[in-house]
Amino acid sequence: MPTHYRGAVARAAHGPLSIEDIPLREPVGDEVVIEVTACGLCHSDVHFMHGTSGTDFPYLVGHEVAGRVAELGPEASGLSVGDSVVVAPMVACGRCRQCAAGRPRACPDRLPRRPKVLLGDGVEATPVLGVGGLAERVIVPARQAVAIDPRVPPQVAALLGCGVPSGFGAAVNTAAIGPADDVVILGCGGVGVAAVAGAAYAGARRIVAVDVNAAKLDAARRFGATDVVDASREETVARVRELTDGRGADVVLDAVGGPASFTTANQLRGPGSRLVVVGAPRQGDTVELPLRHLFLTGGLIQVSIWGDCEAARDLPLLAGLFLDGRLPLEEYVSGAYPLDKAQAGYDRLLSGEALRGVVRMRRCLD
Repeated sequence: MPTHYRGAVARAAHGPLSIEDIPLREPVGDEVVIEVTACGLCHSDVHFMHGTSGTDFPYLVGHEVAGRVAELGPEASGLSVGDSVVVAPMVACGRCRQCAAGRPRACPDRLPRRPKVLLGDGVEATPVLGVGGLAERVIVPARQAVAIDPRVPPQVAALLGCGVPSGFGAAVNTAAIGPADDVVILGCGGVGVAAVAGAAYAGARRIVAVDVNAAKLDAARRFGATDVVDASREETVARVRELTDGRGADVVLDAVGGPASFTTANQLRGPGSRLVVVGAPRQGDTVELPLRHLFLTGGLIQVSIWGDCEAARDLPLLAGLFLDGRLPLEEYVSGAYPLDKAQAGYDRLLSGEALRGVVRMRRCLD
């Protein structure tokens, strides 16, 4: 095993990423060391890099991780050295009151609390979402490492860590979309397009994708959207009402997050509908709700975190759908970068040019 590895560190809000040498410690307890083969570049990382999801700098960024098990802690079980794995940022503990009651989605320890990572200069860094995986190595509890079919390419496997299960699961698990549903997805980035794919998998009657980016609407069509609305050219509420015979949607998935998109999503709801908040709001975001409209419309307003996925069940399912040709995840990847060029990948993501960029680690570039 090496004694150091390289990782991407955000030292201050809006500052450039630095690629730093980080001491590699031995795994303890049930931890596993994962040799990272690929890491997706996600908007959630950017929120931490900009200080809008927390200010506990410095951050070791990255959380969409695929890799191979390199070493097992003395109490780790269920995995073997060499296994191909995806890191699940959220896994129910299986021991708490909520888990015992059959409510793993409500587990208070679903997001494992990882210790801070000691950087080369002795400063402690916070691993983003308990992973900090935009690095050559990552150490996580064994329950967070989910074995998948090794035939899934690393750049695709990495997507199973966050964006794909967040969107797909929001449609299938949280909203429980069915064949009678007219569905609207606001925002067609990586999470939104995955929600489109989930709605198609669930057999939705109509799937309307809404975005201001024509290229992302084209991607939504390829993943199963029956209709698209270019919000830069059309009035979204009026067009969705037209497409749903004046009723509004049975399910609205807000994959953008924030007051503006939530307000629009609420206006798109039909009677008895489900509004699912998928995109993460920023700290301090608030919204005013017209309670009379809410009361008369009825239905549910739900929050979907990581698609309400159960890692051991859903990640192998998604990998299988890809291998069967039913989920074209290779179309997600808009660019692959070496670790040293990760900042360029994030910049392209923020420009709206990329659906998802992926960093491939050095030994896997050949």
